[in-house]
Amino acid sequence: MDFKQAALLGSYLSKDYAEDLFRLLAAYSSISASEAASRLDLHIKTVQDFMEAMFELGILQREEVYEGKRPYFRYTLSARRILMDLDLTPLFPLPSPDRRIQLRIRERKNMGARFTTARNNKYISGVTIWMGEGRERTERRLSLSIPQGSFLFHLPFPTADFESVEDIMKKAGVDGDHASEILDIVSALIELGVIEIQR
Repeated sequence: MDFKQAALLGSYLSKDYAEDLFRLLAAYSSISASEAASRLDLHIKTVQDFMEAMFELGILQREEVYEGKRPYFRYTLSARRILMDLDLTPLFPLPSPDRRIQLRIRERKNMGARFTTARNNKYISGVTIWMGEGRERTERRLSLSIPQGSFLFHLPFPTADFESVEDIMKKAGVDGDHASEILDIVSALIELGVIEIQR
């Protein structure tokens, strides 16, 4: 199951009427959306959308039948259990080397951000960025993991030479296993104008 399917299933299972609809589907050999809607006093479109979503997810089967010349669907429950198995593997970074680790970066001058150090003064615990001007000014706060905070603690100042992400990680004592989260915060801070790249 992918995220789109999981979101679809979750959104319909959270409806107040979901359990009642499944109870009807379990009791009837087959049922139409209009029959279920009248039985539960729901709008037919609400029930049709629910039935179609469950059909798309393989939880219901449907059969097209005719009443006179007008076709409609009858739905049958095809599962007694719904198991959600969401594979997160595609979200993990690929094990191959990432070129971004060679990016040479430093803090941007006059970037309008505040780095908050942790109590032990060995890493940065958060970054606050102000965006916009005057009354339109907004504040964005980023909380950091300890590896990210250690990395940013060793980020070169605006007046210092650029250094590669990899070298800063080594200086900060951040293990390569944390490269993906370091690159994530670096990308975010580049987008927010806090970090600049050597061109």
